[in-house]
Amino acid sequence: MEPARSVSLKSPDATITLMSSITATEPWPCTISTPRLMLRPAEPGDVSEFTRLWTDPDVRRFLGGPVAEQQLAAYREHFAGRPNLFAVVTRQDATVLGTVSIDPHSRFDGRREVSYSFLPEHWGQGYAREAVTAAVGWAFDHVPSDDPSVIAVTQEANSRSRRLLEVIGMHLISSFVEWGAPQAMYSLQRQGVRADQ
Repeated sequence: MEPARSVSLKSPDATITLMSSITATEPWPCTISTPRLMLRPAEPGDVSEFTRLWTDPDVRRFLGGPVAEQQLAAYREHFAGRPNLFAVVTRQDATVLGTVSIDPHSRFDGRREVSYSFLPEHWGQGYAREAVTAAVGWAFDHVPSDDPSVIAVTQEANSRSRRLLEVIGMHLISSFVEWGAPQAMYSLQRQGVRADQ
């Protein structure tokens, strides 16, 4: 069995250290620590915050709109413990800020894909950057893939999300129309991970 590993990404204020007590062959469940955050498996007690993420019009503006009421029961039933779905919480008081997930075999040629959403009151504080950077670093170390990259897809109109992806070192590789809206696909190679912006 491989020993636990720690990966550090340099930042001007701190080093983001990704720690896991599991091996690369059994990557889930795990917790990732950063200076301000913990990324941990989603739990049943997170249901009210997750429901807000699924129904808040601002959060869902570029995600197809709020989830329909008839779908919410299925969402609530299956989110807790779902592999590779992290609840992002503050280390200080365990406030749930949002989610980050890694799809190990996305619909885009089976490539690893990072997705995220955060509650509006936590926007603009660097939490998404810190969490997404940590999750991508974890994916490179613990989610095997034949492709050396991690991708992310966002609507072209979602300037905040596009800026976040660019700040962490992702590059635009494709544009396409899906769900009636122009989409932007970004990619990051392992050596491109940046936490210093």
